[in-house]
Amino acid sequence: MRDVAVVSFQKRIGNADGLDEVELLAPTIAAALAGAGLARRDVGFTVSGSCDYLGGRPFSFVTVLDAVGAWPPIRESHVEMDGAWALYEAWVALQHGDIDVALVYAFGRPTQGDLNRVLGAQLDPYCVAPLGADALSLEALQARAMIDAGRCTENDLAAAVGRARGEPMEALLAAPYVASPLRAHDRGPIVDGAAAVVLVAGDRARACCARPAWIRGIDHRIEAPALGARDLTRSRSVERAAEGAGVRAGPVDVAEIDAPYSHQEILVRGALGLGASTALNPSGGALAAWPFMVSGLLRIGEAAKHIHAGGAGRAIAHATSGACLQQNLVCVLEAE
Repeated sequence: MRDVAVVSFQKRIGNADGLDEVELLAPTIAAALAGAGLARRDVGFTVSGSCDYLGGRPFSFVTVLDAVGAWPPIRESHVEMDGAWALYEAWVALQHGDIDVALVYAFGRPTQGDLNRVLGAQLDPYCVAPLGADALSLEALQARAMIDAGRCTENDLAAAVGRARGEPMEALLAAPYVASPLRAHDRGPIVDGAAAVVLVAGDRARACCARPAWIRGIDHRIEAPALGARDLTRSRSVERAAEGAGVRAGPVDVAEIDAPYSHQEILVRGALGLGASTALNPSGGALAAWPFMVSGLLRIGEAAKHIHAGGAGRAIAHATSGACLQQNLVCVLEAE
């Protein structure tokens, strides 16, 4: 396997304030390339992650290619998933050996509409969607199952939110339910966002970054879409992805978990086997801000930043998609 590293990362999080996707992405991508000392002509493969439902039109990602420059013709791909899965595709492309540099970007503007309705389009059309439950209600079912099974308490949910946002537990526990046992703050604030990551293979990565964040393991797994066909109090897909990526092969200094709901952070943390010595979501994670379709790529970028800065020798990043942690990706990043 070729050594591949994250050498540069840029993000823009917050309401787009009237900007379209190209205006949101163009400066983010330009800054990511500049951070690696690379020009657009150096990029051998470009891949993006987004959701056409957010744009309200098919193939909306095509118009966004203006942000990267599609002429002269470029080698380009797209996944209808969080940008973390686009990064996985770029990592695979770099393993082929014909290119050394890949640009990965993701964007999402979920504030344009009702995200609950958009997420409903992900559900199994035969067994789950006809129930008529919105996304928040389904997550509340999982949270209730975890509490009933003794996997967590409402105090634990409040503690996760308080750590992400710096708010006192007493105030959080006094807030009304929106879908018991979840309160409004138990879901991360929905915001717009864009992120860009530059991957470089081999010795060229060392020329682009003083301290590259090497991808030592990456894996993703999926579970049954029918919620009654799996144990909602456990995430086998996280466990298997962590095993495939080699999470337990060494100590973990920093972990960035993509958990837009408070109970998910508790569940994923347990599935990854993280101990008290691991700094959990120092960026605040998705509970601090949830830019749908960008959040997972952000976790990889934020984990890489700690290695770039010398604050961590080994970090892991997690991304999720689908109802109740249906699909999960785990990435292990290390310094030299």
